[in-house]
Amino acid sequence: MPLTDLTLEECLAYRPEPAPPADFDAFWARTLTTTAITTIGSSAELTPVDNGLTLIDTYDVTVPGFDGHPIRGWLRVPAGATGRLGCVVEFLGYGRGRGLPHENLLYPAAGYAHLLMDTRGQGWSAAPGATADPSSGDSGTVPGFLTRGVDSPENHYYRRLFTDAVRWTEAARTLPMIDPDRIAVTGFSQGGGIALAVAGLVPGLAAVMPDVPFLCHIRRGVEIAPEPPFAEIAQYLALHRDHVDRVFTTLSYFDAVHFAARADAPALFSIALMDPICPPSTCFTAYHHYAAEKSVEVYPFNGHEGGGRVHERAQLAFVREHIG
Repeated sequence: MPLTDLTLEECLAYRPEPAPPADFDAFWARTLTTTAITTIGSSAELTPVDNGLTLIDTYDVTVPGFDGHPIRGWLRVPAGATGRLGCVVEFLGYGRGRGLPHENLLYPAAGYAHLLMDTRGQGWSAAPGATADPSSGDSGTVPGFLTRGVDSPENHYYRRLFTDAVRWTEAARTLPMIDPDRIAVTGFSQGGGIALAVAGLVPGLAAVMPDVPFLCHIRRGVEIAPEPPFAEIAQYLALHRDHVDRVFTTLSYFDAVHFAARADAPALFSIALMDPICPPSTCFTAYHHYAAEKSVEVYPFNGHEGGGRVHERAQLAFVREHIG
């Protein structure tokens, strides 16, 4: 696989200044305040499930998300754990659902709580999901999620999803087995973009780990990525030729670069230089704009799989450093 974008030296020097909308902060303050009002009195619901394992306990979790919609997921903890644990909150890649109770055991096996959020309306690719998207009534959109509600930021799919993720992270701080001061957020691809959004919207996190993050420098991604999901927007605009300005204005409210510039927790990024899905220059743009302490692992000869199990080792060391 050849390089899909700039060389490493060019990526390190590539420092565009994509500007957020003038009302970016007000938009998100209004969104989260409105959602808080709809979920007053609500809290996370936990139900133990039989995962077939002896060393890890799994709970089926439901948290009120955007507009109070129930967002499902899993909580996994070391069996018999007492006291408050450091917690890794994880968001999923594009199309993935939460999967099965016995999957994704890395962090609980390392001694942490692991709170995995299902993704509304997804769960159609590598793992099944259990969360609907009641707000989606779109028609005529390209299959996928980037064009859902693309007519305005108020209607866009990622407004709902990012709000779900904020509420999910806030819920972690209320659970009796989790230390509210030792919470890290992470995710691969779409999940990495969501983690950056949460980092910009939830102060006081202990760590952030965006892994080959999607949704960064969106316009450039649409212009150069040869594969979906960014290609969904190009396909949409190939038909709706007069919607270009409106579409990119809407998407600017969900660009992970703008959230990165508002983050306050230390971050470990991963970026792959042969990635055709999340071009490295888009990921580096978020990295360069990240406002807090940061480091990056670069994988020069990998595609969208990034560092894989090798990078998991780096993440475990980073989590150990920042949440104990």
